[in-house]
Amino acid sequence: MKIPSINCVLEMKSALHPSEDPEKVRKCISNIFPYSSIKTENFSISSQSKELRSFEKIYETIHLKKSQNTYRHYLEKNLDNNTTWFYLNKQAAFAEKIAICEEAEESPLGPIKVIITSSNIDGIIDWIVLGN
Repeated sequence: MKIPSINCVLEMKSALHPSEDPEKVRKCISNIFPYSSIKTENFSISSQSKELRSFEKIYETIHLKKSQNTYRHYLEKNLDNNTTWFYLNKQAAFAEKIAICEEAEESPLGPIKVIITSSNIDGIIDWIVLGN
């Protein structure tokens, strides 16, 4: 996997429900989003990275499962100017698995929202789904 040199901001956000252990939700995010700084607020946990290599676990799963078309669909559907996003299943992330959610309700405790922002968002989408 060759990681392109594209300036970007990668974010992951998840609601933190009263019944959830904050450390377990932090683990969900760190399992799939390494090289990021994670912060806990009252009712949410978020992380951010400016390194595209933080996306490598998601990238590898997309290509191993041959799910490029699914991700392209959501990345293009949710594209707004220089930003796009998609949902990941929180329980799957805890088990170090990556599973996209079509709707937020598919993840019983709420999803992890992955947000990608870049002045070259098309280049990032192409890299994710084509491997360029």
